[in-house]
Amino acid sequence: MKSPQSFGKVGVLYGGKSAERDVSIMSGTGVHQALRNAGVDAHLFDTGERSLAELAAEGFDRVFIALHGRYGEDGTLQGALELLGIPYTGSGPLASSLAMDKIMTKRVWLHEALPTPRYAVLDAETDLDNVISTLGLPVFVKPPHEGSTLGVTKVTRREDLAAAYAKASEFDEDVLAEAFISGRELTVAILGKGANAYALPVIEIVAPDGNYDYEHKYFGDETKYFCPANLPEDTTRRIQDICVAAYRAIGCEGWGRADVILADNGEPYLLEINTSPGMTSHSLVPMAAAANGMNYESLCVELLADARCKVSASRPQSA
Repeated sequence: MKSPQSFGKVGVLYGGKSAERDVSIMSGTGVHQALRNAGVDAHLFDTGERSLAELAAEGFDRVFIALHGRYGEDGTLQGALELLGIPYTGSGPLASSLAMDKIMTKRVWLHEALPTPRYAVLDAETDLDNVISTLGLPVFVKPPHEGSTLGVTKVTRREDLAAAYAKASEFDEDVLAEAFISGRELTVAILGKGANAYALPVIEIVAPDGNYDYEHKYFGDETKYFCPANLPEDTTRRIQDICVAAYRAIGCEGWGRADVILADNGEPYLLEINTSPGMTSHSLVPMAAAANGMNYESLCVELLADARCKVSASRPQSA
């Protein structure tokens, strides 16, 4: 690995304009401090308050993306960085865009024969009774382009489905309805790229009343985490293998985190994958890295060391 001083001037991109801005500020602040402690010439840059022109003018040699949600995790910023020629952490434009869209993610996973709950796409014309008859109850209703459980509702009664759709549609025009699967909530962090991608220890999340919402994710202390999760060795290995396969299927690189439900019958189901996971004091990737012998500071430096542009710079030969 390169020495921290060799990274040059580093921008930590944080804040942004998404509904997850507050979480991103916490993530970016933590990453920035860790990199500074490691001897990196790191500087905070709030993409929600400063322009791309200012980003280009800063002369960053590489950037650490600590943004979550739209305009930071969805491929738009990654595309801009490619055009500016600034190496960056995490996945490229296509993988970021795919992973940000939970509906497209499911379609890719199903094509690859990876397990994920049954689903339906809702819009203003959808027959909600047909959704219930197809998926059953309970059902989760969520905006496909948001994270941190924003806009998500667990629907247990038919009469509540319309309100759940209306809530999710405040974020997205099309809405995802997903069959509820009773089981244990797990998450798996993945590092690396392609054949070299590998899973960190599995984490089990036990939230109060099974409600792992925005407050319990980032601010409360009632949620319990078990890392490594108390699972049989063969089950752990199977879940990790499925998550790495899901990561590769989307084309992710650098790092990511796959969320999984281990059903009561012992079958794992993929829910979603995050290409710019949280790096707060409550976040799960640092927790899994620590269980694997890597502290927060080392994790930040390792991720930064892999920063690069992903789109080929080659041009067609002139006639």
